[in-house]
Formats: sequence, structure tokens, C-alpha cells
Amino acid sequence: MSSCCLKGFKWQQDAKPQGSETTVNGQSCYVTGANPDVAIVVVHDLYGWTFGNTRLLADYYAAEVGATVYVPDFYGGEVLSAAIVNNPAEWGKLDLPNFMQRNSKVVRAPEIASFARNLRAQHRRVGAIGFCWGGWAVFQLGARTTDGSAPLADCISAAHPTFLEKTEISNVGVPVQILAPEKDPQFTPELKAYALAEIPTLGVPFDYQYFPGLEHGFAVRGNQQDEAEKKGLERAMRAAVGHFKEWLVAV
Repeated sequence: MSSCCLKGFKWQQDAKPQGSETTVNGQSCYVTGANPDVAIVVVHDLYGWTFGNTRLLADYYAAEVGATVYVPDFYGGEVLSAAIVNNPAEWGKLDLPNFMQRNSKVVRAPEIASFARNLRAQHRRVGAIGFCWGGWAVFQLGARTTDGSAPLADCISAAHPTFLEKTEISNVGVPVQILAPEKDPQFTPELKAYALAEIPTLGVPFDYQYFPGLEHGFAVRGNQQDEAEKKGLERAMRAAVGHFKEWLVAV
């Protein structure tokens, strides 16, 4: 994992998340919105479930899609120090290799799947969106099953996914959206090319949104003072809402 996963800006210092913290499926969780039929789970990035930008995005999805939106803690209660994360000069103090080992796919995939199953029992339709670290997870939630049962999510969106593998791309079985910046050492040109070639052969609706000039992390940590990044993150927000409206609400 590179420094791009740490770089970012906190949005609107005076903006306050509108949801509440509770416990869902045994996990701490931010919940916003109140639609018993439609749910969206947000799989957070390295900044974790308490990051204000992620919660503001959840509020936006809840209001614009008309959904109950969940932002669970998938780091087992561990939150990286904001003081260190927001200061590049301090990044050397972060023990990212051990942090990522504690939060590897092998460790976290089962609880992410369990959380989605819990939502399946409560809501008619379930969508998932993942940012950076969360990108691989939503592809797993949207994967075809071997027993013919429905995938854990009805549609997925991934913004600048990290740790995504070709097999996860090939296994997707639901409508999928990718929000892809031009400059991304995680979702590489090779992976972009593979997704663009492979997904159209899978028989699922595919929305590929390309953001020229933008970098990894823009959709959740973009600089609102930079006009290009601001327009990009706003476009990404609208695109995700449109995707969820199409495949969660209009069906």
C-alpha cells in the first residue's frame, strides 16, 4: 500500500454528519437514513469508519437514493491517529505493514460477508460501495455464488479500489460500477484494462467512470479547494447515486 492511501483532505469543517452510531451485527456502525426496503453498506478506506468525509457521503446517499446507509467498523475498533494521518511528515510513525496484516482480506472478508448477510435479512435490496481498501470487499460481496444463491449485494460500486485481484473482477455477478482516476498506483493501468475487457463478457451491467487527471483517493478525500478535484468528487457522488437508484430503487 502506497502513500496515496494516506493522502487526503477533510471536507467542510462545519458540516455535521446526520446519522448516529449504534451496533449492527455485533459491530460498531454509523447508520443514516431509514428505508426498510433499501440498504447500502459503505466499506471504508484506510481512514476507517469514523472519518467525517465517509459519513457525509453516507448521508448524501441516504438522502439522494432514499436508503438506509451503513458504515460499519471493519478494523476491529482500531482507528489510525488522525493527527499522524493528516501530517505527511509523521507517516513514518505508522506501522502500516502490521496494521494491514491485522486487517487483511483473510481476516476481514468473513465479517464483511456476515454484515451483508445481516442486511439481507432486514432489507429487500442491498447495495455496496467501497473506497480504496474497501474496493476489493464490494467485489466479493457482488461475486457469483457456486450454489446458485443470490450474491450478498444486488449491485456494487468501487472507487479507486486497492488490493483488487483479477479473479475478483472475473467473478462479479451483479451490476458493477468502477470510479477510476487516471493516476492510481493501486488500480493500475493493467487492472483497468483487464476490467474493461473482462466485465463486458460477464453478462452484467457495467458502468465505468473515468476521471482524467485525478488521483487515487479523490472520491472520498479529494481537495474541495481544487476545482478539478471538486468537480471530480461531485461527479463521483452523482454517479454512485445514479447507479444505486437504477439497481436498488427502480427494480
